[in-house]
Amino acid sequence: MNPFQVLGLPVRPDLSDAQVRAAWRAIAAQTHPDRLDCGDTGAYTEAANAYAQLRTAWGRSEAYADLAITDPYVPASGPQARWPGQNQWQGLLLIPTRIRHGRPLRLLTRALVAAVLSLLVLVLIPGQPAGPAVVTGLVTWFFFSARADLAAPAGR
Repeated sequence: MNPFQVLGLPVRPDLSDAQVRAAWRAIAAQTHPDRLDCGDTGAYTEAANAYAQLRTAWGRSEAYADLAITDPYVPASGPQARWPGQNQWQGLLLIPTRIRHGRPLRLLTRALVAAVLSLLVLVLIPGQPAGPAVVTGLVTWFFFSARADLAAPAGR
């Protein structure tokens, strides 16, 4: 599903909150199931899901990046460029580009914090069963928090 297309918006990560909200409200007013003509539940649900994805700047940049990897109709330009025959696993090759166009210093800071704390845990409690669990927690924290630094900031 292309959430931009569902809401009738151009495929751009720099749309404003007001633009997305206006598109959502227009579709919701036409398709809401509580209308006298019973609306269109399928279209309303699809539009609600699209709005849930695009309502924040972070969501729009992520949706744009995902479409650039999987949708052949997204323009092949910018940091998330698509090449012929690319599948979703080849999108992993775009990670260096997403780092470069995202927030590389914050990402490096997170990586250093996770590495230093992991080493500190292994030095302070060597051979203890809690050591690997804490290191696993730190690595998990890094991967889940680093995702925000891979996305291009809003307005790019």
